[in-house]
Order: sequence, then structure tokens, then C-alpha cells
Amino acid sequence: MDSANSSCPSTPRWNVERPFLTGRFHQESKAMSRFAEAKGLSMESFRFLSCSGVDKAIGCFDAAVQELIVIDDLLSAMVAIEGRYISIKRVRGKEDSVTFLVDPSMDLALQELAKKIFPLCESFLMISQFVESRSQFKNGLVNHAFAAALRALLLDYQAMVAQLEHQFQLGRLSIQGLWFYCQPMMGSMLALSIVIQRASANNFSGSAVLNLLQSQAKAMAGDNAVRLLLEKMVQCASNAYLGILERWVYEGVIDDPYGEFFIVENKSLQKESLTQDYDAKYWRQRYSLKDGIPSFLANIAGTISTTGKYLNVMRECGHTVQVPVSENSKLMTFGSNHHYLECIKAAYDFASSELLNLIKEKYDLVGKLRSIKHYLLLDQGDFLVHFMDIARDELTKKLDDISVEKLQSLLDLALRTTAAAADPCHEDLTCCVERSSLLKGLGALKDVETIRNISDVSNLEEPLNVTGLETFSLSYKVQWPLSIVISRKALRKYQLIFRFLFHCKHVDRQLCGAWQVHQGVRALNMRGTAISRSSLLCRSMLKFINSLLHYLTFEVLEPNWHIMHNRLQSAKSIDEVIQHHDFFLDKCLRECLLLLPDLLKKVERLKSLCLQYAAATQWLVSSSIDIPKLDESSHGSLGNSRSPSRALKLSTRNAAVTDSILKFEREFNAELQSLGPILSSSSQAEPYLTHLAQWILGAGKDQ
Repeated sequence: MDSANSSCPSTPRWNVERPFLTGRFHQESKAMSRFAEAKGLSMESFRFLSCSGVDKAIGCFDAAVQELIVIDDLLSAMVAIEGRYISIKRVRGKEDSVTFLVDPSMDLALQELAKKIFPLCESFLMISQFVESRSQFKNGLVNHAFAAALRALLLDYQAMVAQLEHQFQLGRLSIQGLWFYCQPMMGSMLALSIVIQRASANNFSGSAVLNLLQSQAKAMAGDNAVRLLLEKMVQCASNAYLGILERWVYEGVIDDPYGEFFIVENKSLQKESLTQDYDAKYWRQRYSLKDGIPSFLANIAGTISTTGKYLNVMRECGHTVQVPVSENSKLMTFGSNHHYLECIKAAYDFASSELLNLIKEKYDLVGKLRSIKHYLLLDQGDFLVHFMDIARDELTKKLDDISVEKLQSLLDLALRTTAAAADPCHEDLTCCVERSSLLKGLGALKDVETIRNISDVSNLEEPLNVTGLETFSLSYKVQWPLSIVISRKALRKYQLIFRFLFHCKHVDRQLCGAWQVHQGVRALNMRGTAISRSSLLCRSMLKFINSLLHYLTFEVLEPNWHIMHNRLQSAKSIDEVIQHHDFFLDKCLRECLLLLPDLLKKVERLKSLCLQYAAATQWLVSSSIDIPKLDESSHGSLGNSRSPSRALKLSTRNAAVTDSILKFEREFNAELQSLGPILSSSSQAEPYLTHLAQWILGAGKDQ
């Protein structure tokens, strides 16, 4: 409101400095005459003897003359003008409060009747001052409209006073008649003065004024005339507010020069942040609700906010759209028929369907999501196999030695030479190298409410030798307005799943290489070596990693993707689309074990053992091949000429190879079997882990 005040025009000084133009001269204190003090006269008596310009007090006249004088003074007081024997005095300590006083010498019966009319006079003075003060620019459109309605009411009131004065001049008006004719206006003016007092005391503006008027109208339900008047005031005061509301829900524009609307725009939040900032608040906080929602809009405030937000998105896309407006859809009035609610609901339905169609049809949201699924969820893996072949040397380097530019060129080559070249979206795919391992990346996730034991994830040990194979990731260029759905946060979750799958694929490739080494020596005489046992271990490791990949792809990603896809087809708004997409990602993260620290540590340990074994396979197999050769050469020597040193060497190497294989076997089986209790204890809360147990634990039954 302060910013609005600073930009609105100021009230001319002459309108404040010349009191007889504002009516505030009634509150100016009058100096007490020294003569009054010397004579010992009361303040009230002096005011009526001096200020009225007469020498006699009213008590000096007979009752009939007093009545005429009092009627004349009351007619003046009713329009806030002092009479000869009725004065206006400011209440001490209350700058905006005044009281009307009569000459104490007045006939008591006339005094009582005059005092009954004084509340009407005070109400008129209070209302007129409120109209003058609230008509200033800084007080906002609602106060301007309310003041205009009050000004119209005061014109009717002044017309009534003029008619009474005419009757008085014709000699047809007694003081009892004056009291009688004032009755219809008395209740209305008093009710309005109560509203004005509260509005002035709290400096209300905007929706606060509307709520105050509505609550007062409900409180006056027993007085039908007053209630109708207050409801009319609500209608008049709300016209300007409903004009702001109408532009928002029909055009998506906040035309609020005085900051009265309950929706505020944060212009510092830009749409570009959706693709750059993990914690981007654009969609949630660019337009937000503030305190002071009108009570008649409280139940539909969220719908109103969303309607204008949708229209804004379309406008920022260069898609000019406006809700079709007819005479029946105008929001300039509201009442018990709730027609305005139907108009707002219709505007929301239109904006929601238009934006949803725009994003689905023109910007092909589902096509983009399917493309991301192909690459980041490894739905089409032919390009990845080719990429891993040609980028193997670069990926095995340490972080500081990796050239991201070279990886990008190799990725482009892999995309152009495989089936991915037919995908028009493949050019949006880029590669990046993270600075930390997957485990640390999970610890940096800020959706802490979805992570069980987040501290366990954050405290996981970083591998000592991190290479590109552990930190390589893909990214995807997402343009506005698709970034509303596929935000930086959503892409981050896709990348975490991709890194886990990519590393599993790497482990699988290494084990396949080890298996091929074993298959290459099957024709040789392997009696007396440990290579057959090594072959069984390699098969068990392959079954484990293949079972894990099968679970991740066919038990988690594919079913959840189809569920999300079906839900997107039936979504009614972009917010529902965002909700379904976020739910899909969170569910995949959880079911891919990435949010379960205990299981994740076990799986990472098993993968590490597989990689260590695959790296040692060449030595194990070559050593096993050399042992029979040594044995044959010793048998070929004459008689008992076998060298004791050669036999010792044969025995030592055979023992070393066997010990290495048995060590890998023990560690792998121990880690695999330790998964059983963890899966069993977690499967009650996470039923999908039952499928994982069936796939993975079966890998150990061949041992």
C-alpha cells in the first residue's frame, strides 16, 4: 500500500488549508473571552450570548417562541451548521468527535426533543467528514466508491432537510413533527456512522471496508431498511473491487493502483528461474494471496488466483487469449444468487482448458516427456551402448581430467549414428559431469520430507577414486512453458535415476567382459584350477546385476510411466499435470532404492565388488591358464627331475588364485545374503520390495 500511496496524486493543499471548504471548522476550538471569566459566566452561557450575536438567553422567550427558534437551529444543525442557541463542540481527547450543545436556559421539554435529534446531526457531520477525507487519492478505489455512495445518500438527506425547512417557513412544522420526519433516516445514519467510526479508527481500505460493511449488514438483519441500505453500500463500494477482479479472471491483469487486491505479484521472480534454480518459486509465489480477502470471495480465492495465473502463462507464451465475456458474465454485482461464483468458475474452466491444450498440443508435453524417458530413463539404450563404447577412455578418467566438450561431441555422434537420430528432440540432449558421487547427490536433495533418514544419505562415504563413470549424467534443454512441468527440480530427479541406471549398465558391461574371458578358455584343460569356481561366481554376479536392472526398468519405471501417462491424459489443469509428474518422479526415486539409504549402501557395495572382480578377472584367468602349463612342463621332464622350486611356484600361484576367488565369493555372498533381512523388514512398509527380493536374492541360490 505504501508503494501505491507514493505513486498516487496528492490532495491539493488549498482543500485542507481552507477549512470552510471541508467542514472541519466545526471542530475548531473557540477562545474563551476574558469577560466571561470576569463575570463568572459559564462557558456554555457565554457561547450563546456572544457567538450567536444576541443579548438575551433563549429562556427569556416564551415557550412558543422558543420552539420556533429551536426548530430553526435544529434545521441548521442537521446540516452541521451552528445555530444561535445550539453549538457544535469538539470532544476533548477525541479529535474527530463532536457533540451538540443547547443553551441551558432552554425549556426542558424542548431540550429533550432537541437532544433526541442530535445523534442524527452528529451522524451527518461524521459522514460528511468521512466523505471528504476518503475521497483523497491515497485511500484507494473502494473508499472512493464508498464515499461516492455516501455522498449520494447525503444529497437525499439534504433534500429532506430542505423540504422540512420549506414546511417550517410555511408554518406547518412543529418540533414534534420534525422529530417524526427524522425517524426514517435516524437508524440508517446511525448504522453508517458506526461503520465509519470503525473504518476511520483502523484506517481501513480495500477488502477491509467491504468486510466491515458486510458484517454490519448481517448484524442489522432485524432492521430490514437499514440492512438493505448497508447491502446497497456494499454493492456500491465493491464495484471498483469487482472491476479489478474482473480484469484478473478474464484477462490475467492486475489493475490495482492502490494495492487493494488480495493477489499480489512478485515481479522479482522470473520464469527463467524454473530451468536454473532447483528451488525456483516462480510457479508457487509469482502470484500469491495476501491477508484481507473479502469474505464473499474467501472460499474461491484459490480458484481466482489460479485463473489469472493460467492466463498470464498464455500471455507470456505470446498466446493472446481472453475469457469470452457476455453481459451475463459481468462481475459488477454479487448477491445471494451467487451468480458471480458461477462466472468465476466458468472463467477458471476456460483458462485451465486453454492452457492445458496449449501445452499438450502446441508444445507437445507428452512428446517431451517420452523423449526424456528414452534418454534419461534408458528406454532406448542403443545410443547408450554406442556412446559407452566410444567414450570409454574419457569416462575412465578422473574428474579434473575429463573434457566435457569431448564427451558432448561423442554423445552427438552416438545420437546421429543410432535410432535416436529419428527423434527430433535429440538435439535438446546435453551431457554434464557432476562434481560428486551419486550418494552425495542424493544427500543434496532438498525434498527432505520424502527421504527417510536423510542424515544417513548425507553421511555416506564418498568413494576414493571417483571417475566419469560415477559422475557422468545427461541433461535436457527445456523451454518455457514446459519448464513449469519439467523444472530444474524435476530434471534433477531424472538425472539421479539416470546416474544409478548408467552405473548399473557399466557394471553389467564389465561383468559381461569378464564372462567372455571365461568363455574363451573353456576349451583348455582346467583340471586342478579355480577357474571353474570363478566362472560360477561371475555368473552369479551377472544374474544379480541383470536382476537389478530388470527390476528397475520393468518393475518400477515402465509401470509407473504408464500410470502417469494415463493420468496426464485425464488431467483437467496444469496443476494436476505437475502433481502427477512429481508423484511419478518421487515414486520412481523411492522404488529405485534411491531414498532408502540402508538398501542403497548394500547395492553400492555389491556393485563395487562386481567391478573389483571384473577388473581382476584377466589376472585370475591368465594365472589359472599358466598353472596347468607349469604342471605339464614338469611332467615332461625325465623321471623325478621335477624341480622343487618349480613345484613350489606352482603351488603358491594356485593357492593365491584360489584364495582371491574364494575371497570375492565370500564377500559377495555375504553382502547378498545380508540384503534378505533388510528387504524383509522393509517390505511391509514398501510392498514393491517383495519383487526386488524375488529377483535379486535368487541370484545367490546358484552358489
